[in-house]
Amino acid sequence: MTTYIIRRILLLVPTLFGITLLTFLLIRLSPGNAALLKGGGGEGGGRAMTAEVREQMIKLYGLDKPPLVAYADWVGRSLSLDLGESIVDHQAVTKKIAERLPLTISLAGSALVLSYLIAIPLGIAAALRRGKIVDRTISFVVFVLYSIPSFAAALFLILLVAGGDYLNLLPMYGADSLNAPEMSPLAWLWDRILHMILPVVCLTYASLASISRYARVSMLEALGQDFVRTARAKGLPERLVIFRHALRNALIPIITIFALELPALIGGAVIIESIFSLPGMGQLMFQSLDSKDEPVIMGITVLAAIVTLLSYLAADILYVVVDPRISYE
Repeated sequence: MTTYIIRRILLLVPTLFGITLLTFLLIRLSPGNAALLKGGGGEGGGRAMTAEVREQMIKLYGLDKPPLVAYADWVGRSLSLDLGESIVDHQAVTKKIAERLPLTISLAGSALVLSYLIAIPLGIAAALRRGKIVDRTISFVVFVLYSIPSFAAALFLILLVAGGDYLNLLPMYGADSLNAPEMSPLAWLWDRILHMILPVVCLTYASLASISRYARVSMLEALGQDFVRTARAKGLPERLVIFRHALRNALIPIITIFALELPALIGGAVIIESIFSLPGMGQLMFQSLDSKDEPVIMGITVLAAIVTLLSYLAADILYVVVDPRISYE
């Protein structure tokens, strides 16, 4: 197992290089650059900037270098953990990411945990009552949820329960209230929870829908296996048959989905954080793409790529934990 993990980690390196290279080339080969946008040289440009200052800025950030040369320079700096400075505000990229990362982790992590806690019981219930009203109701609800885009759900919830034309139960935007610095720790925590309810719901429902369908199909397949019939023939209680024998084997496909859902949630945070004005990684990525802030885009890409690759590695390790028959030796 140790040898397999080391080999997988080593294989992550060329994959990471490939992801960053493609991202870097897409940024460089797209029209315009950050200097033009910041200096008013592009559509919706920033403050006035002389041509001389603009040229100095282009040289300072290496925007005049060939893409492959500039990428090699970026890799050299990144290996020393120097992700550079933002072209927009000249802050260190690592500092900007560190300030935004905790909020995105709490948002995506909460959505992932809730998705599995709700989806797996729903999938089991649907499988145990296949073809009955419970199964049909769960299937209808999750298909409806899966078909609704997250941005549409976010706007609908804002209109319905966040100060729109109907109810005003939850905050509409931001991670904290304006008077949050004056609150006690418990009051601040409750205020943060209220602000995070709608974003977490918008990130959770789509994942919940897909995971529950995989859980249902996987559970149905496990219930039809010979070892489940044998366990029932031996007179084991139905609860043990389902949770000790069937569910454990049904978890393998669900673990595979884990490796896909985590990156999807991080990607979905770009839209959700922008809609709810949450100061997280998603909002930072959206703003950086809008201003073509190359160092920040690359820094976030590296972090997201590492999380994605490690999630696949974690899924492989969980296979062995769930099913001891699987071995990588």
